[in-house]
Amino acid sequence: MHDPDPPFRPVRRPDGHLPLEDLGLIGDGTTAALVGLDGSVPWLCLPRFDDAPVLCGLLDHARGGHFTLAPEDLREARQFYEPDTGVLVTELRAATGVVRITDALSLRSGADLTDDVPAGRGELVRSARVLDGHVRLRAELEPRGGARTRALFSGLEVLPSGRPELRLHLRSNRPLDGLRTVHELSRGERLDIVLSWGRFHRHHRFDAEEMLRTTADAWHRWMRHLVYDGPEEPLVRRAAITLKLCDDWVHGSLVAAPTSSLPAPIGGVRNWDYRYAWIRDAAYAVFALRRIGFGGEADAFLGWVLDAFEDSGQPRIMYGLRGGPVPDETVDGALEGYRRSAPVRWGNGAADQRQHDVYGEILDCAHQWLRSGGEIQPALWASLAGLADTAEQAWRQPDQGIWEVRGEGRVFTYSAGLCQVAVDRAARIGARLGLPGRVTEWRDAADRLRQLVLDSWDPGARTLSAHLDGGGVLDASLLALPLREVVPAGHPRMTATTAAVAERLSAGGGLLYRYLHDESPDGLAGDEGAFVLCSFWLVDNLVAQGRIEEAENLYASLCARASPLGLLSEQIDPTTGAFMGNFPQAFSHIGVVASGVNLARARAGVTR
Repeated sequence: MHDPDPPFRPVRRPDGHLPLEDLGLIGDGTTAALVGLDGSVPWLCLPRFDDAPVLCGLLDHARGGHFTLAPEDLREARQFYEPDTGVLVTELRAATGVVRITDALSLRSGADLTDDVPAGRGELVRSARVLDGHVRLRAELEPRGGARTRALFSGLEVLPSGRPELRLHLRSNRPLDGLRTVHELSRGERLDIVLSWGRFHRHHRFDAEEMLRTTADAWHRWMRHLVYDGPEEPLVRRAAITLKLCDDWVHGSLVAAPTSSLPAPIGGVRNWDYRYAWIRDAAYAVFALRRIGFGGEADAFLGWVLDAFEDSGQPRIMYGLRGGPVPDETVDGALEGYRRSAPVRWGNGAADQRQHDVYGEILDCAHQWLRSGGEIQPALWASLAGLADTAEQAWRQPDQGIWEVRGEGRVFTYSAGLCQVAVDRAARIGARLGLPGRVTEWRDAADRLRQLVLDSWDPGARTLSAHLDGGGVLDASLLALPLREVVPAGHPRMTATTAAVAERLSAGGGLLYRYLHDESPDGLAGDEGAFVLCSFWLVDNLVAQGRIEEAENLYASLCARASPLGLLSEQIDPTTGAFMGNFPQAFSHIGVVASGVNLARARAGVTR
C-alpha cells in the first residue's frame, strides 16, 4: 500500500469539492471528521456521528461550513497517517515554504480502546508546524450558518447559528481575534488550535503535542491486538483502524459510513444517509474483526445487536447508534450537495422497509454470540425462536432485498437464503443448549430452503437467479450465499453462478455491478458505479473453489484501488476509477479484512 513517503500532488477541486480520494478520516469513537488534502475539515457532526453536522462543506462548499488551516498560495500537498494510528498528517507546499498539519480527535491519556467507555475528549486538535521556509498560514473556522463569538481569557466561545444547544470553545497557542486569522510563521514555528465541545475546562494546560502523543499511544496499544499474516498487510491494518473509526466505542454499534448523501453517481439522486447501524453490516464486521484478533469489538457488536432487538421488540434492518429508531428521511434543500448532486438527505427511509434477510442476520449474530461464550437467556430465546418461526414463512412474501430497492418488491433469492440462515442457526442454538423449540422442524425447513435456493437455477443462463421464480436475472448478492453457509461454494450450480456474475456483472478491471438496472429495475432513475464489496465476495468464492492464484490477483487489484491513505468508498466509477457513494464505507473495509484472511488461510492450508 501506499507509500510511507508519498509524493506531493496538485490539489484539485472539481466543482469546488475535493475528490473523495483526497480526504482522510479521524475519529474518537463518538464522532468522526474528514480532513482534506487542502488542509480543510469539511465534515464534522457534533456531538455524535448521527447528529447534525457543524461542518458540512463536503455537501456545499460555499454554505456548508469548514475549518481550514492552509498556507496562502498553496501549490501541492500530500497526506499520510502516523503508522498504526488514527492521527493524520497533511503537508502543504506553498511558494515560500512547507507546513505540516497534524490532526486528530484526541483520546484520553491511557485510554484503552478495547473498553466500552468513552475514550474521546471532545476535542479536535490541529497542530501546524513549518518544515521549510516561511508561510502565511490562514486559519478559518466557519460553522454551517455562521456563528456568534465571545472572547474569553482562554480563547473564543463559538455559538453556531441554528444549534443553540451546542457551545464550542476555540483555543490556540497564538492570539485569535476572530474566526478568521492569518499567522506569519517561519521554519520550526507552530500554530496549535483546539476546537472543543461538550464539557470542557477552559483554563486547563494546553499542550497540543502531548494530546497528539497520548492519542497515538492509545491507537498503538489497540493495534497490538491485531493478528494477521497475509497479503496486503499494511492495507489490512489500515482497514482495521478505519472500521474502529466507524465504531461507536461505548454502545458497540457501527455506522455504515460516517457521511450522508455522497452521490453514486455524481449528479444522480442515489444519495443516502449512512450514519446508522445496519444489522447485516454488524454481522459481517463481527466475523471479520474476530478473525484478526479484535474479539472485544466483535462481542460488543453482537451484544448491541441483541440489545437493540430486545429493546425494540421487533427486528429492524437498521437502528440508531444507541439502539433506537432511525429518524425519518428528510431532504435539506438549503445545501446543493456534493458537486451539486442534490438532494441532501438526513435520516433513512429504508429503515421501515421489509427485508427478510434481517431474520437470518439477527439469529446468526445470536449464534456467533453463543459460540464466543455469551449467554442466551430464556426471554431472549423466546424472541429468537419466534423470529425463526416467522422466517420459516416470510420468504414467500416479496421484500425490498439486501440492496433496499425503492421500487416494487420481489421474492429475492438472497432473502430466502437468509431465512434459511435463520432457521438453521435457531436449530443449532436450540440443539446446543437443549432449549425448547422446534429444532427438528427448523432443520427440515433449512433443508427445504436450501433446495429452493438451488432450484432458482436457470439452465439456459446457467446461473442461480436473483429471484426465486428463476429467469436467470443476476445479482451479485448471490455471491454471499456461500459466505453465509447457505450453499457450498463448490456446488456446481454455485461455481457456474460465480462465473456468470464475474462475466455478466463485470464493470471491468475486476469490478462488479450489484445488478443491471435494465434487468432489475430498482425504482430510481439512472445507473450507479461498481460496488466494491461485491468484488471482495468474488475473491472469497474463488478462494473457496480452490482458484487461489485468480483470487490473489483480483484481491491485489482491488487493494490497489484504495486511496493514498488506504481508504475505500462504497462504489467506484469503472471508467475513471473515481470514488463514489458514502465514504469511507465500512462494508468495503470489511471486504479487505475478510478476503485477506481467507487468502492467508488458504495458502496455509487452513479451512474454516
